[in-house]
Amino acid sequence: MEKNSSILIVGGGTWGLSSALHLARRGYNNVTIFDPYPIPSPISAGNDVNKIVDHATQSTTSDESYIGSKLFHATISGWREDPVFKPFYHETGTIFAASSAEGEAGLKRREMTDDAEPGAITRLNTPEDFKRLMKPGALTGDFPGWRGWHKKGTAGSGFVNAKNSMISAAAEVKRLGVKFVTGAEDGQVVQLTYSNSNVTGIKTKNGLEHHADCTILSAGAMTDQIFDTEGQLLPKCWTLMHIKLTDAEVEIYRDNPVMYNTERGFFIPDLESKELKICNEFPGYTNFSTDSSGRIRSVPVARQEIPIEAEERARAYLRECMPHLAERPFSFARICWCADTPDRSFLIGRHPTYTNLLLASGDSGRSFMHIPSIGGFIVDSMEGIIDPIMANAWRWRPETAIGRDLAAPQGRAGGTGKPEDLRDVKGWTDGKITHALL
Repeated sequence: MEKNSSILIVGGGTWGLSSALHLARRGYNNVTIFDPYPIPSPISAGNDVNKIVDHATQSTTSDESYIGSKLFHATISGWREDPVFKPFYHETGTIFAASSAEGEAGLKRREMTDDAEPGAITRLNTPEDFKRLMKPGALTGDFPGWRGWHKKGTAGSGFVNAKNSMISAAAEVKRLGVKFVTGAEDGQVVQLTYSNSNVTGIKTKNGLEHHADCTILSAGAMTDQIFDTEGQLLPKCWTLMHIKLTDAEVEIYRDNPVMYNTERGFFIPDLESKELKICNEFPGYTNFSTDSSGRIRSVPVARQEIPIEAEERARAYLRECMPHLAERPFSFARICWCADTPDRSFLIGRHPTYTNLLLASGDSGRSFMHIPSIGGFIVDSMEGIIDPIMANAWRWRPETAIGRDLAAPQGRAGGTGKPEDLRDVKGWTDGKITHALL
């Protein structure tokens, strides 16, 4: 492609911004992002106070290990060195734990990567082992059955200020000349356009068509609503909530490591807003409905509230580690959507039939930490220079969705041990819908 080729990016979230940044840095000068909301979108999964950064692996093959290592080293370089992202990275380290023997074994497989820094990981066996890693008063629970590991920040473990990272990335891509089209009418892409058996661009809700030499579809969990991915993407949502901290508590939690129990949940402080972000751990919620063709799909819907059962699980997690906060009211809560592929490998690459269409989706719940670097791999794919091992793993692969078990936990634990569905939720914390995605 020529540097002045027209490129449209559908979705201004984590991967859309990263793609635009790397395109602009490589000299592409005709790039436009379309999104129904101002950037950062209030419904973007990346528009969050913070996200975990860590080199974990779901690998079962040498190729997966290779890809995981390459992805991590690219993104950690970005967090440490790129001025767009560096101010928002906190190398605090992370406490990883599980509450069962099975969970502990899975945690060990995931965190004990071959390229872990020597001496960076230490064993945690007792409640005192956990408590000594934070300031006095931070952890007051009994930690029933908890065992795990502490990973030092120098191993590339900690958290990032997610929303501020997106704002910084958006400002930089604007400075570099990328154009933004936003709004419910002008920026909302309702379908792709086609001619001569190829994708020619997009159609927005206002009825206008926008043509391009290449269309990058990076709409996150909404991707499958714009283009049929033949079952490769399964949208699921998770829950998050905030608790207000006093000024004294802010100091207690300042510079502490992230604490993540893979069967209970995790918390990360946000000192800017004087809040603690908490997430209960479970395999996610779907929202199944039958479309006009009779196909069952999970359809995202945005709510700034959470199911009451999720609130109860989050408070149960807090009672085990921080009971002094367990009954405190939530200052904010919402559900957050991602899109799982059958094997939880990304879906990045040109469509085999519609070659002007580049898919950039399938985050599988682990996309945000890659915002400094994932766009580089997406542009590599567009230019045909991507690592062949990555290209093969991330290719268009509908055969992997044949007979897909929609109730599979996909390597996640907690809750009932399998995905649940929003249709079965008995009650919500506030009882109202704030944004409908469709």
